Amino acid sequence: MRSDRARSRSGSADPGRSAALSGGVAPGAVAGTMRSGVRLGVDVGKVRIGLARSDNHGMLATPVETVARDEAGVTDLARILAVALDLDAVEVIVGLPLALSGTETASTDDAVGFAARLAATLAVPVRLVDERLSTVSAQSALRASGRAAKTQRPVIDQVAATIILQHALDSERSSGRPPGSPVEPTERP
Repeated sequence: MRSDRARSRSGSADPGRSAALSGGVAPGAVAGTMRSGVRLGVDVGKVRIGLARSDNHGMLATPVETVARDEAGVTDLARILAVALDLDAVEVIVGLPLALSGTETASTDDAVGFAARLAATLAVPVRLVDERLSTVSAQSALRASGRAAKTQRPVIDQVAATIILQHALDSERSSGRPPGSPVEPTERP
């Protein structure tokens, strides 16, 4: 299912993103303004995919589940589609793994490709949002909560997805603009 909405990949000169990263309000935007509706956060890993959701007002992100990554890209996309439909999600936020310097990593292409396939599967917009340090933050939060390293593995991706989504929600609230950059859907091979 493809949305008929036009989507374009924004370049590096995105004033909304620059304003959000600098903490300022983008031109023409109103700080504190939030679009309503549930967002679904996605942390793409090589083995697992973490999912998180927001409340309808876009205030709080919470973990949902961990989905096993499917090499064929069928069951994982189908499960995310089912979750998005069940939650009546208005948008999907996918974490974009970048190096601390802002350069692409080995995981960047994988996440971008997955987001494009997800955009082709869903009828709602998909956006890529910088996820630097989300997994490190998730591991730290789980350690601080007293969770043993062995028991972290099943939930670490959910917590990372929650951190990614919460960052996106906070960014939109402070800038008045949707976070990150929109994803162009690609056709399935």
